[in-house]
Amino acid sequence: MTSQSRPDLPGTYVFDGPTSRRGHNMNKLFMSLTDAGARTEFLADETAYCARFRLSDEQTTAILQRDWQAMLDLGGSIFYIYKLAMMDGRSMQYLGGVFTGMSEDDFKAAMLAGGRTDV
Repeated sequence: MTSQSRPDLPGTYVFDGPTSRRGHNMNKLFMSLTDAGARTEFLADETAYCARFRLSDEQTTAILQRDWQAMLDLGGSIFYIYKLAMMDGRSMQYLGGVFTGMSEDDFKAAMLAGGRTDV
């Protein structure tokens, strides 16, 4: 399953009802990471922590491999995915770069210059 784009806004990800339902358990896991104890448990055994949330095999693999695009495609909300990225010391600009095919530095420069011009 891949992310959806709006025809009038190429490259814009649509997070709608079906996407939300598809990623519900994964997003619950991400939200749990706001708790320090949960972060400790997650880091101690990421696979077991994923199993607690009854994720699909694809969702678990995406999380364990830090496949940010796959997490988005599998129903993850960028706002929740970012909670995991923060644990890895990643910035929102890093994720922006991943999702646009740019380096973090190029993404930052594009944003400082007023946004992407390639869409």
